[in-house]
Amino acid sequence: MGHIAAIGEPLRILGLASAGVLLSPAEGPAAARAAWRDLPPDVDLVLLTPAAADALDPEAIEGQEPLVAVMPP
Repeated sequence: MGHIAAIGEPLRILGLASAGVLLSPAEGPAAARAAWRDLPPDVDLVLLTPAAADALDPEAIEGQEPLVAVMPP
């Protein structure tokens, strides 16, 4: 079984650490793209903050693996 990761603003994703989610804090578009690029290969689900989702190419996150979910604003 793979892992769950979260990419986005630190204050938005910090609470997910208590559930065992791998945190990839990203303070801006370049950091979000780098965090996406550097995800470990065993991640099955990525939770994105809306800002992180906006920073990524929609084609990179739609219909691909890992599964992606965008947090509500």
